Amino acid sequence: MVNRAILELRLERLREYLSILESVLQYDVTRFTADPFIYGTAERNLHLAIECLLDIGNHIISDSGYPKPETYADIFRILRDREVISPSLLQELEGMAGFRNLLVHDYLRIDREKVYGILKEKLPSMKRLGEIFANLL
Repeated sequence: MVNRAILELRLERLREYLSILESVLQYDVTRFTADPFIYGTAERNLHLAIECLLDIGNHIISDSGYPKPETYADIFRILRDREVISPSLLQELEGMAGFRNLLVHDYLRIDREKVYGILKEKLPSMKRLGEIFANLL
């Protein structure tokens, strides 16, 4: 059985990371890409937010007895297959697990403009998934 307190802590941290990412978006792409403090803050908090979503999703899958994911991307697909998230939300989150891998393992190839674009595009979907997870607890 999943420890509810652990999941609540992860959700709390997720909200914190997402709030920081929203603050980063007050800057335009030029300032974002030029300032190492801003883009560094964004990259790290984006990584942590994705980790939280994957971790919570994996806990829900495990606790519900759903099939075990073989990859990070499978987590979101399994949640869609079990109607925890909608097909449209899955589509909006597409690529986030792969981008997590880039942030962690291939960080020298990170395109700062791409990070900015991902934040603009994906942040609302990440927030929505966090709300779905919170409602499941």
